[in-house]
Amino acid sequence: MKTYEEINSKIESGKAVVLTADEVIGYVERKGLDEAAAEIDVVTTATFGPMCSSGCFLNFGHSKPKMRMTEVWLDDVMAYAGIAAVDVYLGATQLRHNDPANMYYPGDFMFGGGHVIEKLVAGEEVQLFALSYGTDEYPLKELRTYVTINDLNQAIMTNPRNCYQNYNVAINCSDKPIHTYLGKLNPDMKNLTYSSAGQLSPLLNDPYYDTIGIGSSVWLAGAHGHVYAEGTQHASACNRGENGVPIEGAGTLGLTGDMKKMKPEFVRGVSLKGYGVSLALGIGIPIPILNRDILKRCTVKDSELFAPVIDYSTAYPERKSDIICRLSYEQLRSGMVEINGKKVITGSLSSYSKALKIAELLKAEISAGDFLLSKPYQMLPKDQGMSPLNIRSQGGQA
Repeated sequence: MKTYEEINSKIESGKAVVLTADEVIGYVERKGLDEAAAEIDVVTTATFGPMCSSGCFLNFGHSKPKMRMTEVWLDDVMAYAGIAAVDVYLGATQLRHNDPANMYYPGDFMFGGGHVIEKLVAGEEVQLFALSYGTDEYPLKELRTYVTINDLNQAIMTNPRNCYQNYNVAINCSDKPIHTYLGKLNPDMKNLTYSSAGQLSPLLNDPYYDTIGIGSSVWLAGAHGHVYAEGTQHASACNRGENGVPIEGAGTLGLTGDMKKMKPEFVRGVSLKGYGVSLALGIGIPIPILNRDILKRCTVKDSELFAPVIDYSTAYPERKSDIICRLSYEQLRSGMVEINGKKVITGSLSSYSKALKIAELLKAEISAGDFLLSKPYQMLPKDQGMSPLNIRSQGGQA
């Protein structure tokens, strides 16, 4: 047994043994679980891919004369201003003003909140346009200027739902192409798409949330952030495999970090044809090896991780529970799978190579004593379901 204090002491002295979730599999196979658990202090996990439920709080400071901003646009993308005089929240999936969306299907969705966030992190100028009704102490009614992230007092990324523990594999069983948040799906099951780093993914290496909880330190696009809450739609009461790992969507994380310290490489706006805009993020989470059971769960392989294949032409939009089959991430990463006797091309919206790079960068920071671990002050719910929205009349039944 080890403690967070003991592991952090080793990190500070430069003596911690740190491996990525990719490296630890072979290491344990060579050394054996008991010997490896005694030696290894930290395993780094990571993921990189679109995470729609993301955004940021921004503070512009006060103009002269002062203004109570009630409507705000950044590069023509609306931000929510119902907070205080010069605070806004910019959501990653907010479209640019007058974007035709899917009026002419499929829409291109060339620019939105995720792209503004990418520009800010990259240090580029964005146009700020604000309107107000005016008050005695905040008389200015209209403002147009240009700002960079260095002009802002705060730029705090605050993401309600990141790092889905597992997720659907999307396929299209209809006779026409469809466009989804998992990309274009060709008819008659010609291709499928998924989005996960598999054996590198944080919550797949901590399936019961033994170490990742509220207060845990995370590497958020290069900034040192933390888990501030369970993520929205956190559904830990899920179906699990024999190894305890969810075989469907399950846990999620609410993450926050300082955008001023982020690396542009790991913050990228995303355009999804026929669907909308999003934000691709790089996230790394260290797992302290407190005991052999935690280490054992960190040795899970892509061949042992399974995701459900869902028809996005009918089952998904109609909220049906139908599952065509389950495929391992080893199969998904192979480029071709067979479903019901039909060969299907596979594609990923997440980047395994980027995730591996993040795991290596986090490993280097920990090894250099620049990144310490935080013990959660509250664990994530382990047996929580998720309620649907049932459409009903007022005071009536669904």
